[in-house]
Amino acid sequence: MLGSTRAPARGRSPAAGRPVATHAARRLAAPDSVLFAAVATLVAIGLIMIYSASSATAYAAYHDTAYYLKRQLMWLVVALFCAYFAYRIDYRKLRSAAPIGLGLAFVALIAVLVPHVGQSSGGSRRWLGAQGLSFEPSEFAKLALVVFLAAKLSTLGERARSLVRGVVPCLFVTCALAVPILLEPDMGTASLIVFTAFGMLFCAGARFEHLAMCSLSMLPVVLLAIGSSAYKRARIFAFLDPWKDPQNTGFHIIQSLLALGSGGLWGLGLGASRQKFFYLPEQYTDFIFAILGEELGLLGALGVIALFLVFAFRAVRIALAAPDRFGMLLALGCTLAIVIQAFVNVGVVTSSWPVTGVPLPFVSFGGTSLVVSLVAVGLIINVGRHRQASSAPF
Repeated sequence: MLGSTRAPARGRSPAAGRPVATHAARRLAAPDSVLFAAVATLVAIGLIMIYSASSATAYAAYHDTAYYLKRQLMWLVVALFCAYFAYRIDYRKLRSAAPIGLGLAFVALIAVLVPHVGQSSGGSRRWLGAQGLSFEPSEFAKLALVVFLAAKLSTLGERARSLVRGVVPCLFVTCALAVPILLEPDMGTASLIVFTAFGMLFCAGARFEHLAMCSLSMLPVVLLAIGSSAYKRARIFAFLDPWKDPQNTGFHIIQSLLALGSGGLWGLGLGASRQKFFYLPEQYTDFIFAILGEELGLLGALGVIALFLVFAFRAVRIALAAPDRFGMLLALGCTLAIVIQAFVNVGVVTSSWPVTGVPLPFVSFGGTSLVVSLVAVGLIINVGRHRQASSAPF
């Protein structure tokens, strides 16, 4: 107000020609309520569907229909605590810690392959920890890679457009993480890591022709990995024609399509699934979207897809409004990791993508996946709150 004799709160006087730092200018932006609501809705749907899809299996194995729901709720508490920490920390501190996180992730992936150290289940060795309390290092490796690439690419700046100084070193690190995951074997997670890295490189300004050239150079290795494994070859053939071997390699896909087809437009009703009664394998983990489509119908399935699209839209807007390049790439990387995995899972369930063992983020049963997904959301919202409130586009 004119004529006021009140001194500025901080900084030099206006007469000195310098801007005065005020409390309003230092205030952080409010979290994105739309993104938060979309994620909270997906988590709530996941809890409901885990209880419904797992009830028969849980009762048969543990005489407790809510066994898997209780375990998911315990992991949710851990996930919310970790996500709040990711939300509150200054994300810029992660730039210097990125190489350490990547190194720890690589060590954990190697430890999984060591006999009597890594835990095996279903023919794969993917877990560390004691029986009943284990985690998948490959899930943490995805997040560690996103943070590392965001730090690396933000440091490179325009050099990210260079094939030798930008693209190749980043893809070398990506492949170094993907190889031990392939050896578990877990081709699904390994492919997700590679897809996320390519997406981040593209967002950082890498030339499309460089990325295409690297993709073509990696193709023979991928074909060799598939061709040298009878199990992987069977999955590809089952994807091309599941009805050729309906009782073996095509069983998952056929039962998933039967579940989706039975749901129709409106669904059979919550809890009324028939496929969950020991017809559809992995019905509360990798194929939970099929049970969701059976019980809630096409409208319910489209609603879940719409929530992921809303999440992607709001997260990208946060990334584009980030105060620095590292924050932008960090938010974009976390968004890509979640959204790519979600649509690969939906593609598998609908027979639009070869069967890969990847869960549906926020919805499928799985503690490690839930923790990592919510931490990624916490980092995205963290980047958003560090915008100046006056420049927030929401």
